[in-house]
Amino acid sequence: MVTILIGSQWGDEGKGKIVDILSENYEYVVRYQGGANAGHTVEIGNKKYVLHLIPSGILRDNVICVIGNGVVLDPKVFIEELELLKTQGIDFKNRLFISNKVNIILPYHKILDTANEKKTKSAIGTTGRGIGPAYVDKYMRNGIRGIDLLNDMHFYNKLVQAVEIKNQLFKNVHEIDPVNADDIYKDYLPYIHQLKEYITDTEYILNEAIQNGKNILLEGAQGSNLDVDFGTYPFVTSSSPTAGGACTGTGIPPTKISNVFGIVKAYTTRVGNGPFPTELLDETGELIRKEGAEFGATTGRPRRCGWLDLFLLKYSAMVNGITDVAITKIDVLSVLDEIKVCVGYELNGKKLERFNPDPFVLNDVKPIYETFKGWKTPISDIKKYEDLPKEVKEYLTFIKKYCNFNLHSVSVGPKREQTILL
Repeated sequence: MVTILIGSQWGDEGKGKIVDILSENYEYVVRYQGGANAGHTVEIGNKKYVLHLIPSGILRDNVICVIGNGVVLDPKVFIEELELLKTQGIDFKNRLFISNKVNIILPYHKILDTANEKKTKSAIGTTGRGIGPAYVDKYMRNGIRGIDLLNDMHFYNKLVQAVEIKNQLFKNVHEIDPVNADDIYKDYLPYIHQLKEYITDTEYILNEAIQNGKNILLEGAQGSNLDVDFGTYPFVTSSSPTAGGACTGTGIPPTKISNVFGIVKAYTTRVGNGPFPTELLDETGELIRKEGAEFGATTGRPRRCGWLDLFLLKYSAMVNGITDVAITKIDVLSVLDEIKVCVGYELNGKKLERFNPDPFVLNDVKPIYETFKGWKTPISDIKKYEDLPKEVKEYLTFIKKYCNFNLHSVSVGPKREQTILL
C-alpha cells in the first residue's frame, strides 16, 4: 500500500503528528517536496520534536525514512537535525536515505531569497531559507545535486561555476556583495562528508519495497493551497505539495498509489502574504492564535487565523483525490461560544459556483457562513469518539458530508496519545 499524505489547506495542519501516528502501520515514510521551510512538530510524552527535513517517521524505531528527489536539501539543517536526534537517543542507523537527485541549498540561495523579497513591491512572505532560488537552479538545469557531493572535486568545480553566475546577479541586479566559492567549500565540506553516507538512488529502494509488499507513506510539506500550480499564485511555495507532486518527487509511479490522506485543521491558518477570505482580524482571531499556539515552527512568525473554509477545502479534496482525513486542533475551538464555517463565496452579490484560487478573485469575495453552537468544555482528555460533546460531532459530521470524504481520526491535543481513531 502506498499512501500520500498532504496538508489540505495553507500548511501548518499538524502533518508531523499525524505522520507519526500513521507510521506505526508503515515500513517507509518518504518526504517528497519542499525544504527546510517546513516545520513538522511531534510531541511524545514530555518530549517535543521539530523536524524540518527528516520525515517524522524517524521517531518510530522500525520505520525507514527517505528524503526524495523532489526535496531541496540544506546540508547544515540536515546535520543539525541528525545531531538533535542523537541527543534524544533516536537510532537512525541504516534507516535514513537521501535521493542522489535532490538539489542542494547553499548560502547564495538564501541571500537571493532575501534580496528578491526586498526588491519586489508585493512580497510573498517567504521563510528566507533559499527554497525558491534552489528550485530556480533546478529548473534552469544548473543546480548542484546529491550525486555531485559524492566527489569533492566535482562538487568544487560545480560550486565555482554556480558562484560565478550568482555573483553576476548580485552585482548587476541586486547590488550586494559577492560570495566566495572557496569560503563556501571550506565551510560546507564537513557537512558534505557527513551527508555522503545517506545519498543513494532512492527510487530503486522505494520501488523494490513496493514489489516486496511493504507499506509506504509519502509525506508532503506545506499545504495544497500553496501549490505552485493550484495554489494562490504567486503567494505560493516553489514546489507541488499536492498529490501529483508525490510521484514526481519520489520516482513512484501513479499506478502504485493506493489512497490520499488529507490533514485538515479545524479552523484555517496562513503564514506569509496572500489572500485569506475567512481571516479574523479581531479578538476571536487573536484568541484562536493564543489557544492554538499558532506561531511558525520554522520562523516563529504569528500565523494568520480564521474560520474553517470548506469551499476551499472541497477544491483541495478534488485536485488531490482525498479519500480520508484527519481533523486536527479541534480542541482549540473549545473556548468559543459559536463557530462559523465558510460554505461558499459571494462576488459582487453573486454566489460563486466554483472555487478560484486566483488572488484577484479571493481578495474581493465575501464568505458565506454556517454557524454552529460551541461546546464550551475541554475535550483534550477524551479517548472515544462517542464521548465527544454532541456539538463537536455535529461540526465534524457537517465537514465530512460537505466535502464527501471519510473521517479517519480526530486530534484533540498536540500529543501522540491525544488522538481519537475512528
